[in-house]
Order: sequence, then structure tokens, then C-alpha cells
Amino acid sequence: MGIVNVTPDSFSDGGQHADSASALRHCERLLKDGAHILDIGGESTRPGSPALPLDAELARVLPVVREAVKLGVPISVDTYKPQLMAAVLDLGADIINDVWALRRAGPAGERSALDIVQAHPSCGVCLMHMHRDPQTMQAAPMTGDAVPQVRSFLRQAAEALLARGVQRRRIVLDPGIGFGKTVAQNFALLARQEELLADGYPLLVGWSRKSSIGAPPPSERVAGSVAAALLAVERGAHIVRVHDVRATAQALAVWRQVQAALPR
Repeated sequence: MGIVNVTPDSFSDGGQHADSASALRHCERLLKDGAHILDIGGESTRPGSPALPLDAELARVLPVVREAVKLGVPISVDTYKPQLMAAVLDLGADIINDVWALRRAGPAGERSALDIVQAHPSCGVCLMHMHRDPQTMQAAPMTGDAVPQVRSFLRQAAEALLARGVQRRRIVLDPGIGFGKTVAQNFALLARQEELLADGYPLLVGWSRKSSIGAPPPSERVAGSVAAALLAVERGAHIVRVHDVRATAQALAVWRQVQAALPR
């Protein structure tokens, strides 16, 4: 999954693809580099980031999605706002990727995020674990063993969708690396990733350029990001959400060749 941040303030590449034309060029570049899915987002959820008004997010995201759905690959939209979910699904987006795991209600009298996904006949949905909210999550991270806490939260979020008649095959889970966890908790989630797979849902993992990888600026965390993505796939992740698609695709191609060469 290639990341397309249509934002001026994302932690890693804010401002690089903030207008529609440059965002679409980036979409095309990611596909050439080997992306299978594009994940388009208009609001930064880096630690301490302020919430973005709906109108501003619509203005950033809709023009890009309107053209990206013509590229012939699944289009995911990274948002927690029900109104934006409805708008991008109407444009033909395929996946809703929600850091709030569909917990946000719409304005009074309007549909919630759960309502939007329930009403759609086929869209995929990624449910992510986040401790607290982007404004406070790293000011007061989780305590204790994160793995069972994250697993329990994600199971309950998935069961809420199943209870509304959403097919199990439409659901993907994301442990939310960096979203209110300590460095040790993030690496525990990677080391013990099989525990998150035990409930039978596919796993999407996003380690790309996260601060847990190391101290350098985000653009200098490519090697660590690729290593984390490779370890995540080796431990059963179905999707890795990355900035550096070409480097990750090359590493995964080597890993697949090794797997194919093993005695059966």
C-alpha cells in the first residue's frame, strides 16, 4: 500500500504532494514502483496534529480520489469523518482506512462512520487501534502489555461490524504502530504479531518512517522501514503501508524468491 499524503503537515512528507496534480503524479510513481493499493489521506494524524475541518479535507481529497479511481488499482482513503467516507465511496473508492476504527459519529441527524460502511455493499474497511487521540496520544502513551489490549480492541471493533451484517471478508485490522504506544510496545506488537492474527482477520501494518525506527529525520529511516515491513510480512502481515514502495517491493521480492527456493 503506497502512501499519498495530500497534506502540508504530515510527519514525513508533508507539503510534497499537497496539490492535486502533484498527488496524482505521486500516485502514478508509486504504481510504477510496485504499489498494489494507494492510500490517500488529507489530514495528518502525527502526534500533536490539530483536527482538520471537514470542508478543508474534502477540498484536498476529493479531486485526487476522483482521478485516482481511474488508475485501475484499489483506492483506499485515510479518514475518520463519515461525510468524507460517503463522498469518496460515491466516487468509487474501494477501502476506508480509519484510525478511529469507525468510532466517530456524524453530526446530529446524519449517519455515523459505522452506518456508512454498513450501507455500502462491498467496500473494504481497515480498523486501526489508537490510544487516546492524535493531540494527546504520545503525551500519555499506553501502559502495560499492549498486545492483548490491542487485540481485544480490534476484535471488538470487528465484531461491531459483523453485528451490523458486514461480511467478515471486508475487514482488515491495523495495530496502529506509533499511535499512543511506547517504542517497546511497538516492537512487542511486531515480535508477537501472530497473536494479533489469531482472530483470523488480515493484518495491515504501517511501520514506514515511524520514530520508533530511529532518531534520524523521517526521510533517513528508509532502511529501518524496509526491515520492519519485511519482518511484518514474514510474521504474517497481509498489507504493509509504506512511503518507500520501490525499496520495500525489492526487499519483498528477494524474500519471496528465498521462500520459493526452500525445500517443500
